[in-house]
Amino acid sequence: MSARDVVGVIESDPRAMRILRAAADLGLPDWWIGAGFIRNRVWDAISDLPVSSERDVDVAYFDPEKLDPREDARAEAQAMVALPGVPWEIRNQARMHQRNGDRPYASTLDAISRWPETATCVAVTLRGGSVRLASCHGLADLVEMVVRPSPAFDNALGRATIQRRLEAKGWLDRWAGLRLEI
Repeated sequence: MSARDVVGVIESDPRAMRILRAAADLGLPDWWIGAGFIRNRVWDAISDLPVSSERDVDVAYFDPEKLDPREDARAEAQAMVALPGVPWEIRNQARMHQRNGDRPYASTLDAISRWPETATCVAVTLRGGSVRLASCHGLADLVEMVVRPSPAFDNALGRATIQRRLEAKGWLDRWAGLRLEI
């Protein structure tokens, strides 16, 4: 599966496209939707499963001028009006380094590159009406269904976090073909 194929998985899903358009309409700077929004759809497509419903829709954006968490709450409220029933989780990555104990992030994709698994460090956005894909650590692990720590989680504590996520989210129950490299 190529980057074009991954984009095709998103573009062929009417719900995913409605979510992307609603996120675009929020007007957030440097916004991307990542993590399970893409990972789960790709793994479902590879596994020939129907698209699983989202636990959350992670919208990450970067605005160093608006660090108040209430800005995220306002954006979530706007998104809920646009598409009720979508589990929006909108976070300004310009402040998330504080919660995560990291150095300040330089951009949304810099923050996404520090998410737990390499297959989770992927995101899509709409630019000029076209879906754009970013894969911070390449696409191989995503399309080969490999669960591997991102560089930020490649330590004992990070691997334990990934193991807990794996169990809590039921990934092995859903996708028997996953290869664990944790």
